[in-house]
Amino acid sequence: MLEIPESFNLAKQLNQTVKNKVIKNVKAAQSPHKFAFYFNDDPDNYNALLSGKKIEKIEPIGGQVEITAENIRILFGDGVNARYLPAGEKIPEKHQLLMEFDDNSCIVCTVQMYGVLHAFTHGENDNFYYHVAKTKPSPLSKDFDISYFEKIISDTKPTLSVKALLATEQRIPGFGNGILQDILFISRINPKTKIKFLDSSDIKRLFQNIKEILLKMAENGGRDTEKDLFGNYGNYKTVLSAKTYKEPCPVCGTAITKQAYLGGNIYFCPVCQPLKG
Repeated sequence: MLEIPESFNLAKQLNQTVKNKVIKNVKAAQSPHKFAFYFNDDPDNYNALLSGKKIEKIEPIGGQVEITAENIRILFGDGVNARYLPAGEKIPEKHQLLMEFDDNSCIVCTVQMYGVLHAFTHGENDNFYYHVAKTKPSPLSKDFDISYFEKIISDTKPTLSVKALLATEQRIPGFGNGILQDILFISRINPKTKIKFLDSSDIKRLFQNIKEILLKMAENGGRDTEKDLFGNYGNYKTVLSAKTYKEPCPVCGTAITKQAYLGGNIYFCPVCQPLKG
């Protein structure tokens, strides 16, 4: 899934790979997928909309990637797997979006669970998630400082859990269940702990780790649970994830707990991350 580190890395790789190329041909929805979401549910219009457009820049916005192609915007979000294929490389038979360029290279996108593949004229997209991601600062930016973080906390119901604070309601766009695990483990905070039980040292420690760990994830090409534009896993080695949770806690050796919670699995050490309250 695209979360902050992966969208950062994907945008960087796209800028290095397809910037200044001209789109020659587009195929959208060639392989029907119930949960591949196209702008205005109109994938048949994508080729006419995008053909002949030059890629000018690519930017990460939260857990999404926005491609500027002159007056058109292309948006990848959520569960979109984008791959770059050089000219002559075999194109997979099944895909939800294929963009071919003037040098015969291409970007092929597939969706496993669900994913956003929007193409639209600049200014047309009034989607809530898109605009929130465009307007709120990324934790990777200097605008996301301790005062901003404390304001997020003060504006949130104190009876909500820390996971709900960080990974729901788009309080921090692109902050999902995946990146949550290591940040809370290193912060020694249980994901189910209610906000009202966090003291000032908890909040300061959590803020510092959000900034530092997300930067490490981004600078290392994303997490080792997610693939990049070339099909390679990221170089950030997750401490707690689906890959590692069967191993004992790297700090105290206790068995890691896995639980379904708020729409996804959480992993935590019951000793290093005791539930407060």
